[in-house]
Order: sequence, then structure tokens, then C-alpha cells
Amino acid sequence: MKSHITLACMTAAFMFSPTAATRADDSQAPAKDGWIKLFNGKNLDGWTPKIRGYDLGVNYADTFRVEDGLLKVVYADYPKFDGKFGHLFYKTPYSHYRLRVEYRFVGQQCPGGPSWALRNSGAMIHGQPAETMGKDQDFPVSIEVQFLGGDGVHTRSTGNVCTPGTHIVMGGKLITQHCTNSTSKTYHGDQWVMVEVEAHGSGVITHKVNGETVITYEKPQLDKGDPNARPLIKDGKTILEGGTISLQAESHPVEFRTVEILPLKE
Repeated sequence: MKSHITLACMTAAFMFSPTAATRADDSQAPAKDGWIKLFNGKNLDGWTPKIRGYDLGVNYADTFRVEDGLLKVVYADYPKFDGKFGHLFYKTPYSHYRLRVEYRFVGQQCPGGPSWALRNSGAMIHGQPAETMGKDQDFPVSIEVQFLGGDGVHTRSTGNVCTPGTHIVMGGKLITQHCTNSTSKTYHGDQWVMVEVEAHGSGVITHKVNGETVITYEKPQLDKGDPNARPLIKDGKTILEGGTISLQAESHPVEFRTVEILPLKE
């Protein structure tokens, strides 16, 4: 989601019950320690793309692909970006869990991508079901765990939180601004970065970057004033207990080598 930095297509029902949202009916069996590999390192089984301007399931220009054991976002076959924001949705919604995503930015931004999307990606959590997104909707209503890479010069935190169609509470205060920066350091170049999210339904959500806690918030909720969020509000309930998990494609090539989850008891 939006974050400000400049520079300039190659290289590369919404309110889930806690029980439904924490089930682990995945095809990948959990390891002995309980972690489930959402990305199996071989293919996109269990994942469905939704790219702006296209129907659910259409992977325009092979944007999301698996090569060399990595899940990649690639723009080699794009004439230009042209607002084709993409999200790759995992099949199972979750509510209480720890999520680990290891990523790195590579190559150059796709021509036509917005300046704020340079070295910008993320994992969307507590998201709306993919099938409820509009064909031309930019981003799912969700909480974004934002991944940002440094430009080699400026300070730029990662593991931030953004809120498309949602709000959060921090320090007892409702946060309505779109993005809130974390306290992480800047990661320049193509180094791998591990982000971990610990989510407790509508309770506390914590982001860690390479093992260090960088931001904490709670009470994720739908924004009554957002046109994409309003249809998702049922019986006046706006608090989010859980939802979908998806990975972003925002015009800069990015690679993922770890995407795994540990469901937690409620």
C-alpha cells in the first residue's frame, strides 16, 4: 500500500467465527512443532490470484509464479504496470495464529508503477474473502503488514501497518490514518527479511522483524466510511475476528521463500 519514496518491467461473509478461522484443513501436514507451510516450495497449490481488472483466478502475465523453490512476483511480461495491483489469496482463513513471511526485493520496478510502490509489498491479514472483491478493486479490505525495502540512502522502516478499508486501535486511541510506521531499521538491497505476525483475533496483533518487536495494535475493525468495507458490515458489527491472508503485487518484483503459519489456541 501507499508509502512515499521515489525512483523508477523486468526481473523480475467477512466476519469469520474463531473456530472457522483457525481450522487447519490444509493439504500440507503440519510439522512436529505445529507450523504449516502455506507455500510448499513447488507450486501455487492452495493459492488464488486476484489482479485488478481481472476475474478471480486469472494470473495475468504469470505475475505470481514459482521458480527455483521461490514464490515470485514478476513483471517481465508487463508492457507497463497500469494499476494492476495484485493479491495472492491463501485458501484458508485464520484468526489466532503466528505467521512467518520471509521476503526480499529484487530488480527494478515495473514501468508505470506509482513512486510509493517502489520496493513495496506486504501480507494482508484479517482480509475479506477473495470472491467478495470487486473486479476493479485495488486492495482487499484488510490489515496490511507492509514490507518496504530501502533505496540505499533514506531511512525506511518495514513491518509497518496499513489499513485499507479498516481501522485499528493503538494505545487506546482509534487510528484512522492509512499507514503507521514501525520501529524497524531499514533493509537495503536484496537481503532476505523475516517478518512474523502474532494475531489474537480481535485482540492484540504484533509485528516482529528479524525477531524484534516493531509495532503492536489491537481491535482491527471495518471502516464504516469506506465504500468497499460497508457491504461487509453485518448487523452493525465492525470488529474483525479473523479473515483471509494474501500476498501483494504492487509493481516491484519481490520473492518469498518462507510462508508458514502456526495456529494458536483461542
